[in-house]
Amino acid sequence: MSPLVFEIVAFVLGLLFGSFLNVCIARLPRHESLWHPRSHCPHCSKTIRWYDNIPVLSWILLRGRCRDCGESISWRYPAVELATAIWFTLVAAVFNARLLNVLHEQVPAFQTEHLADQSIAGIAALILGFLLIGLLVMDWRTHTLPNAFTTPGIAIGFFLTCCQIIFLGPKEGDVMLHGKNPITSAGSTVDKGNLILTGPEHIVLGWLASVAAAACLLLLIRFLYQKLRGREGLGLGDVKLIAMIAAFLSFWPAMLSLFVGVVLCSLFAVTLMARGKANATTQLPLGTFLCIGGLVATLFGAPLIAWYSTLL
Repeated sequence: MSPLVFEIVAFVLGLLFGSFLNVCIARLPRHESLWHPRSHCPHCSKTIRWYDNIPVLSWILLRGRCRDCGESISWRYPAVELATAIWFTLVAAVFNARLLNVLHEQVPAFQTEHLADQSIAGIAALILGFLLIGLLVMDWRTHTLPNAFTTPGIAIGFFLTCCQIIFLGPKEGDVMLHGKNPITSAGSTVDKGNLILTGPEHIVLGWLASVAAAACLLLLIRFLYQKLRGREGLGLGDVKLIAMIAAFLSFWPAMLSLFVGVVLCSLFAVTLMARGKANATTQLPLGTFLCIGGLVATLFGAPLIAWYSTLL
């Protein structure tokens, strides 16, 4: 399949997933079912016909209005659909290029293992982007980050991490902790003076450490803020969000997400205060900016972190 066809397919899939994401955004903060009733106009409650529910196109043809009552339909709906489609296309382009690079390698075993790694990473990027775009809009609109997205997101991150283990080569990912004798398992009952983490142990424990460290860091910040200011400044939803990002990307990309999110949120706060629309106690949608940071870290985290490490 040519790269262009691959990206067109990704764009169309993104539009479809974006349409479903709109349903999640509209209903999850209100704890409503995603399946019943069918999609309907928020003003007159008339069920939307299938031909009026085509992503982006129907909104344009109807000029952003309901066919039945004529009330305006928010531009948020096509915007979410387009954002999701663009995300799917970007991920498809980036990971298709990486897959082609792997296919150019000469060693078949190398191709098999790394094709699997890149495929899983691509799927993870698509899912994480879907979750982050949804949470971005939900937090902006309602200042809530529903558990229905963050908690399953952490579980999906763990599942995809376990999928990587299946494709590990012999001794790949093993880490020697101490000893010079022939390698023995960390779980061996016979101690020959060695202690190693096998590849699966290394990956799973590393995943657990990343998620726990990211969550604990925000919990510590939340605790210190409450002690110093006497009020809550960081919600548990933000803690779960950063843990979800770490579940997909690992600890340091999650910290990059946190850095980008805090900087953007601070700039937003300064802008509001300069315009007289906020003060020191105004509640801000930090989760929205953390989601933007997560999207940046997903596509550009590795080169940005590598560049920063050269400065140390």
